[in-house]
Amino acid sequence: MLDDRKLDVLRAIVEDYVATHEPIGSKALVDRHNLGVSPATVRNDMAALEEEGYITQPHTSAGRIPTDAGYRLFVDKLSTVKTLSVAEKKAITSFLAGAVDLDDVVRRTVRLLAQITRQVAIVQYPSLNRSSVRHIEVVTMSPRRLLLVLITSNGRVEQRIVEHPHDVDEQLIADLRSRLNTALAGQRLTDAATVLAGVPELFAPGDRSLVAAVVTTLFETFTDEVGEQRIAVGGAANLTRYGDDFERNVKPVLEALEEHVILLKLLGEATNPQTLTVRIGHENPFEELATTSVVATGYGSKSEALATLGIVGPTHMDYPSTMGAVRAVARYVSQILAES
Repeated sequence: MLDDRKLDVLRAIVEDYVATHEPIGSKALVDRHNLGVSPATVRNDMAALEEEGYITQPHTSAGRIPTDAGYRLFVDKLSTVKTLSVAEKKAITSFLAGAVDLDDVVRRTVRLLAQITRQVAIVQYPSLNRSSVRHIEVVTMSPRRLLLVLITSNGRVEQRIVEHPHDVDEQLIADLRSRLNTALAGQRLTDAATVLAGVPELFAPGDRSLVAAVVTTLFETFTDEVGEQRIAVGGAANLTRYGDDFERNVKPVLEALEEHVILLKLLGEATNPQTLTVRIGHENPFEELATTSVVATGYGSKSEALATLGIVGPTHMDYPSTMGAVRAVARYVSQILAES
């Protein structure tokens, strides 16, 4: 176990390295921080931290930089999540409140998160496995063409066209709309497909071909939407903060970010809206991301996450500010979805 003084030295090294991206020496620590000890004592503490694996010396004549273990100890014990200012909170609220639908919420969220953290932002669309049917609308576009609109509990709107070989009757459409909403409103999408099977039997035999066409289209929509896991990514240009070592650090990260399966796995542990998940360096499951950290959390209700959001950035990120921003944005998105 490290004593308080060595922990203070580690905190100072992490903070200074994040700020300067330069190895930190004992004299610089004494000059910048009120540690209350001599440079010689700080050097001894740094030697102990290095022996424990919390810092390392990249070059013989250089100062020290944090290791993944050092960042982990900093995040777990030494840092406090930074609270956003009143102005920052107001800006987030104003920006997200202008969204017109779920797609717009996700687009605005990924853009906002990338801007305020200066990292690569990742936002998963709400999982429709946990969504339910809010409303189904059937609209006559022409005598033989219908527009089918599915609205889910998390604000997702899906539209499908249904073609029919014969002119449709408006009264039949009104009756179909009513029966569909009576049968399906409030049903989980995973259960709604089963409920749909009995809908055609509610209509006269002569009307069942049209009803069957609508039911088939709805069934396909439920199946497609439940199986789909969509991701939005923004702020890839922020990777330039890595520095000049593109081939070793930035290029593998860019390639990994193109694989949505990787992104879903990165966000996979962040299933609780009340908890921040931080993966540092080699804690990430993909070697290409060994120089990055991931900060993620769920968003949705207090008890259940609809989906996850977070950032990917270099391990030498400002953890307190980044964690505060991710947590704040997730809470505002949860609030907007709840109010919608």
